[in-house]
Amino acid sequence: MTADPSTPKLSGQTERGDEMRTPLRDFLRTETGSAAVLLAAALAALVWANAGPGTYEEFWRTVFSVRIGSVGISLELREWVNSGLMTLFFFVVGLEARREFDMGELRERKRVALPMLAGVSGMLVPVAIFLAFNAGHSSVHGWGAAMSTDTAFALGMLAVFGTRLPRGLRVFILTVAVVDDFVALGVIAIAYSGRIHVLALVVAVLIFGLVLLLRTVGVRRGAVYGVLAVAIWVAMLQSGVDPVVTGLAMGLLIFAYPASRSDLERASGLFRLFREQPTPELERTARLGIASAISPNERLQRMYHPWTSYVIVPVFALANAGITLSGSQLARAFESPITLGILCGYVLGKPLGILGAALLTTRLSHGRLRPPVGWGATAAGGTIAGVGFTVSLLIATLAFDSEQLEQAKIGILAVVICSFAATWLVTRVIGALPRQRRIRALLGNAEQIVDLSEPVDPDRDHVRGPREAPVTVVEYGDFECPYCGQAEPVIRELLAGFGNVRYVWRHLPLNDVHPNAQLAAEAVEAAADQGAFWKMHDLLLGRQDALRAADLVGYAEELGLDRDRFHRHLRSHKGAARVAEDVEGADTSGVSGTPTFFVNGKRHHGAYDIDALTVAVRAAKARSFLGESS
Repeated sequence: MTADPSTPKLSGQTERGDEMRTPLRDFLRTETGSAAVLLAAALAALVWANAGPGTYEEFWRTVFSVRIGSVGISLELREWVNSGLMTLFFFVVGLEARREFDMGELRERKRVALPMLAGVSGMLVPVAIFLAFNAGHSSVHGWGAAMSTDTAFALGMLAVFGTRLPRGLRVFILTVAVVDDFVALGVIAIAYSGRIHVLALVVAVLIFGLVLLLRTVGVRRGAVYGVLAVAIWVAMLQSGVDPVVTGLAMGLLIFAYPASRSDLERASGLFRLFREQPTPELERTARLGIASAISPNERLQRMYHPWTSYVIVPVFALANAGITLSGSQLARAFESPITLGILCGYVLGKPLGILGAALLTTRLSHGRLRPPVGWGATAAGGTIAGVGFTVSLLIATLAFDSEQLEQAKIGILAVVICSFAATWLVTRVIGALPRQRRIRALLGNAEQIVDLSEPVDPDRDHVRGPREAPVTVVEYGDFECPYCGQAEPVIRELLAGFGNVRYVWRHLPLNDVHPNAQLAAEAVEAAADQGAFWKMHDLLLGRQDALRAADLVGYAEELGLDRDRFHRHLRSHKGAARVAEDVEGADTSGVSGTPTFFVNGKRHHGAYDIDALTVAVRAAKARSFLGESS
C-alpha cells in the first residue's frame, strides 16, 4: 500500500501492513489528546452542579431500563456509566497491556517485575497514608479512593513534559497504571461490591471458562465473544460484584502479534484479484484478508480506543465530578481526613511508593532489575502517577455518600493540580543539573531491548560513515519504494550533521507490490562487486520510475563499471542470496514495510524526517556516552 510520495511529513511506509504508526504511539497520542477533553468534562460537571445542583443530581439519577420480555435491568444513568460504559474503558486498557506483553517493551518478562512491584507499592503507600489520616473515623472504609493512577491524565501530563523526559518513561508509567487498574478492580470486586450472590458469580465464571475454551480451539468470530462478554457482564452485575472487571479480563485475553510476510502477501494478492475483477464477493474477500493480517488486538484498539478516550471517560467525569463548592465547604473539606488522606496519599504516597520500590528492587537484585530510565525520570514518573481521577472517583462513589463523597471529590480534583505542580518542580530540578548528571538522571544505565535481530557487521554490511561510530542507523529499504526515496536526502543531511554516525542499508524488496525491487537490489550488489555500492544505491533511489533490466545495465555504464561483468552478475542472480539474507533478518526483526529504521539496534517508530531522526540519534549518543563514562 503506497501513498502520495509528495506528502511533506516523512512518516509513511510501503508496507506489508501499515506498521509505522505503532499501536503504542497511537494509544499515547489518543490518551494525551483526550486528557484535555477529560479536564473540560470535569470542569463542565462543576459548572453544572453549581449552576443547577438539583438538575445535575436529578438527571444522573434518572432510571433507565433495558428489558426483553419480563427480564431486564434497571439502573440509574450514573450506574450505567460507571458499571457499563467504564467496562469498555478497562477493556481497552487490557488490550494495551496485552500488546505490551506480546510485542512491546514488556515482551522480555524480566522487565515486568519492577514496574509491577512499583505499581503495587505505589498503591500500598497511599493507602497507608489514607488510613493514618482516617484512623478511628467512619471514613476509614474509603481507603480504595487513594490508590489508582488515572491513565488519561498521566499520559496527558507526559505529553506536556514530553520534551524534558525520556520516551522509555511512558511504557513504565503505562505498566504501573495497568497494575493499578487491575488491583483496583479486584478491590472494587472484593471490598466495594454489595451482597454476593454465589450462583450468579458461578455462572459468570463458567461463561468466562467457555470463552477460554473457544479461544483455545481457535474460534475467531468477534460477535461470539461479544455476546459472551455481555452475558458475563450481566451475571457479574446480578452477583453483586462490580461488572467493570469483565472489560479488563476480556482485553487481557486478546493476543497481539506483528503482521507476517505471508499474510501480507496474501492480502496483496487478494487486492489484485479485486482490482482485476471488482465484484462484491471479491471485495469482501479482500477486505477480510487485509483485516486478518492485523492482529485482533490492534484492530479492536483502533476501533474502541477513540470512543473510550473521547466519549466514555469524559462522560464518566461529567457524571461524577459535579460537586457544589463554597468557601465554607472548601474549608471543611481541607480539614477533613478524607480530603487530606486522598491528597497526601496521591501527591506524597505515590512518588514515595514507586521510587522506593524501584530503589529497593534495584538494590536487592544487585542491579539486574532497574527502571528503564534514570532515577530523576523515575521520580518524575512517580509524581505523574500521583494523578488520580477516574478509578478514584469510581471507588469514591461506591464508598461514600452525601458530604463525605463531596469531600472525597474535592480531594481528587486537588490531586490533579498538585500532581502537575510536583512534576513541574521535579523536571525543573533535573533541568538545572550539569549536562552529564542530567543525562544520567534522565536515561540511567538500564540495558536496552535490542530489536534488530542481526547485529551490524562492518565486514559484511554496507556501511557509510565511520566504522567505529558510537551510533549506527540501519535502514531496511526497497529501491522502488517512494518513501525510501523521500528518506534518502534526510539520511544524507543526518550524516552531514553528525560526523560520528554510521549508516547501514539492508535490502527488503517488497516483490508483491514492487515488481522491479528484487532486480534493483541484485543490481546494487552487482555494483558492490566492483566497489560501487553507494554510487548505484544513490542513483537508483533518484530514478525509482526506471528500474527495468535495461535501465540497470545503462546505469552501470553511466557509472563507468565493467558492463559485461555487471550484466553477468545480474543475469546469474549472484546477488540474490545476499538479498535473501537481509530479508530473513528483516523477518526475524519484525520488519514488514519500508523504510524501517533502527538506531543502535532499537527500532525507530514514527516520522523519519530530520528532526525525528536527530532526536533518536542524540538519545542514542547520550546512552553511548553514559556507557563509556560508567
